[in-house]
Amino acid sequence: MTPFDYTSTRWKHKRLAILRRDGYKCQHCKRYGKTVEATEVHHIKHADEYPELVWENSNLISLCHACHNKQHPEKGGNWKR
Repeated sequence: MTPFDYTSTRWKHKRLAILRRDGYKCQHCKRYGKTVEATEVHHIKHADEYPELVWENSNLISLCHACHNKQHPEKGGNWKR
């Protein structure tokens, strides 16, 4: 299976739409009353495991860098879901 192309024009447009939808705020931090700028868009159900959900708005969430890393233990995050 080909990995998801995070450099594609389609993804760049989708990413901006999701950040805009979420007010450019980290949705995890927001749950705890914090206002932190979101810089990344995360696939709730990972793109490699659920390719059919890659473009679904309901599967995408805006996160800050720290929260995004926590969602990916393979990238050095140590927080469990």
